Formats: sequence, structure tokens, C-alpha cells
Amino acid sequence: MEYIASLLPFMLEGTAVTLQLFFLTLVMALPLGVVFAVARLSKFKPLNVFMQFYIWVFRGTPLLLQLFFIYFGLGIIGISLDRFLAAVVAFVLNYSAYLAEIYRSGMQSIDRGQFEASDVLGLSRWQTLRHIILPQMFKRVLPPISNEVINLIKDTALVYAIGISELLRAAKIAALRDYLFVPFIVAAVFYLIMTAFIQQFFKWLESRYDYYR
Repeated sequence: MEYIASLLPFMLEGTAVTLQLFFLTLVMALPLGVVFAVARLSKFKPLNVFMQFYIWVFRGTPLLLQLFFIYFGLGIIGISLDRFLAAVVAFVLNYSAYLAEIYRSGMQSIDRGQFEASDVLGLSRWQTLRHIILPQMFKRVLPPISNEVINLIKDTALVYAIGISELLRAAKIAALRDYLFVPFIVAAVFYLIMTAFIQQFFKWLESRYDYYR
């Protein structure tokens, strides 16, 4: 127990970096995914094709490769990003693509008659999306979004590859220093606690949206 207590300050420092990346990605990727989904469904062909290409690229290549490309690859053409900023950009672009597809499927699951009814009532496209389509869509896509959010908290471990000292890297450093496996067990407990909070939050959200059934 004394050894675990000695690990906690170092592990908590790594957890703070993990949570910072996690929340910044969510704050930007969740609304950006909606914008991308609407663009993906646009009747303006060039925009539609561009979004299909964007989603295909970011869903079809590993997040770690995207992270390397943004941090190391952009430096080759003179665009130098701080490690943490590069990680945020990579994560936001990647998760926005996944969320865009989730949102798109949610929007397309709404009965077409509701769009037609809003036209009869004289509602604009924005009013239809905001007051009729999006509230129903969010209720339907909460389960897959919760899965993506849980994946996000685990994917933050990938940033160790560009030298960011997040939770898993902190555990690895302690394990190599002390020749013990205990730091990895402590890190696993930290991840389980974080995912438990996420699961409970989404259960609460689903109960809040029950009135849309």
C-alpha cells in the first residue's frame, strides 16, 4: 500500500493529461460531428463528396498513423505543432469522422414524414433540425456515442508515441524504473474508474431522453 501511495502523485499527473485531452476532444468533436453529418447529407454534391472522402480517410486509417502524420508529417512541410496540440487536432479530426457517421445514421432513421410536415408548417431547414430532428436523433444515437466516448478515454494512451506523459506512459515509466508490474495494475484501475463514470453519465442521459419514446 505504501508503494501504491508513492505512485499516486505521478499517476494523477498523467491522468490529468489524459482527462485534458479527453475533454478537449469531446468539446470540439461532438458539435463538429453534427456539422459534418449535415454536410454529408447535403444536396450540394461537391460538399457531399468531400465529406465522404474525409470520413473514409479518417475512419479507414489508424488513429496512431494520423497522430504521426500530424505531428511529424506536417513538420516536413514547415507546419510545426506542439505535441499536445498535435494530439488534440488528430483526435478531434478522427472522432469527428466517426461521430459524423453516427449522427448521419441517426438523422436518416427519422421518418421522412417529419421533414415534410415541417415544410408544411413553414419551418426553415435550421428550425427543423434544431427543434424536430436533432432531439430525436440524439436519443437514438446515445448508445453508439457512449461506446465512442469510452473508446476515446482508452485511445488517449496512444499519445505516448509522440512523447506525451499521459496515464499509461506514467505507469510504464514507473514499471521500468521499479521493475514491477504494479503501476500497470494501478493504471488499469484508473481507466476502469473513468469508464465507470462515463457509463453512469450516459445511463443518466438515456433516462433524461426517455420522453422521446
